[in-house]
Amino acid sequence: MAHQTILEFSTRGRGTRDITLDVAQAVADAGAGAGLAHVFVQHTSCSLIITENADADVRRDLDTILARLAPDGDPAYHHDAEGPDDMAAHVRNMLTGSSVTVPVDAGRLLLGTWQGIYLYEHRTTPHRRRVVVTVL
Repeated sequence: MAHQTILEFSTRGRGTRDITLDVAQAVADAGAGAGLAHVFVQHTSCSLIITENADADVRRDLDTILARLAPDGDPAYHHDAEGPDDMAAHVRNMLTGSSVTVPVDAGRLLLGTWQGIYLYEHRTTPHRRRVVVTVL
């Protein structure tokens, strides 16, 4: 049996937002025993990542690397309908991904000690984002 929840988050612009507790609550509400939680973001200019949750420098360093790999306003981009960060945000989504899957046991996410689930906004301005949590 599958259980699905849609979560909505506001972002402050480019950067990460820890959504682990929100996803964990959706999983607990599903009442699943052993299974999987699939977490999917319904947008192409932000992404989901599982990464270190203890040291914020990890996430800052990820920002640095992505800025090198997909710089805003690169003159090689054709798609810039929504500004110089538009195409860079799409590339960053492609590099980091639109979904994560986490094992579940007894209604709990089986994340590692230092792991968290983050919504990673790639646009420079605030946005409202929808995340679908499907528990199987």
